[in-house]
Amino acid sequence: MTDSPAPLVLLDLDGTLTDSAPGIVSSVAHAFRTLGVPVPDAAALRAFVGPPISASFPAHGVPPERLGEAVAAYRAAFTAGGMYDNSVYPGVVEALVRLRDAGCTLAVATSKPEVYARPICDRFGLSDLVDGVYGAPADSQPSSKALVIAHALAELGAARVPGPARTVMVGDREHDVLGAAEHGIDCIGVTWGYASPGELVEAGAVTLVDEPDALVTSVLDRLGLGVPRSA
Repeated sequence: MTDSPAPLVLLDLDGTLTDSAPGIVSSVAHAFRTLGVPVPDAAALRAFVGPPISASFPAHGVPPERLGEAVAAYRAAFTAGGMYDNSVYPGVVEALVRLRDAGCTLAVATSKPEVYARPICDRFGLSDLVDGVYGAPADSQPSSKALVIAHALAELGAARVPGPARTVMVGDREHDVLGAAEHGIDCIGVTWGYASPGELVEAGAVTLVDEPDALVTSVLDRLGLGVPRSA
């Protein structure tokens, strides 16, 4: 008889593991200026952090027929340096180490194109702490968090995917919650990211946590692992 897969923790990237707003916001503003479209206010620009960029531009005044142009302008600025105007939240590395030590499989599942997510995780030392980094396709075709999660589960393979009851998503925006729900997976919301007030609760997050240490406790309790003893 084969052993059952370890519990699986799917992790959003922007707003959950890293504070990526500075580079994303500046790249989005560059795209609006390039198109000659009014640049949204600061609050609207922060709303771009997390959801698929191809959905956010039309929601903030970019005509559908100019979406490809907007995405191209954004990515030009992003790859020129914006992607690394970023930092790992304090306590996140320690939380990932504790979750791995407790026996969890960890995988990044982000709406950011995978071609950018992987080098970002490499740059900030996250790749060595997780079992895979999975993101959206690189082109401007529509994507969603549910599709990203499906991609992550398929790439991890049956040997490392234990099923919804022993899987949890961790994210900071409603699309993390809703995307996980499409797979029957609970989502724990983190409050240090970019959600608007009430967003995560209204979307159906099973609980909210305010700092990474509490995240570890919540994940392990939800997965039935308890809190590991300190070294």
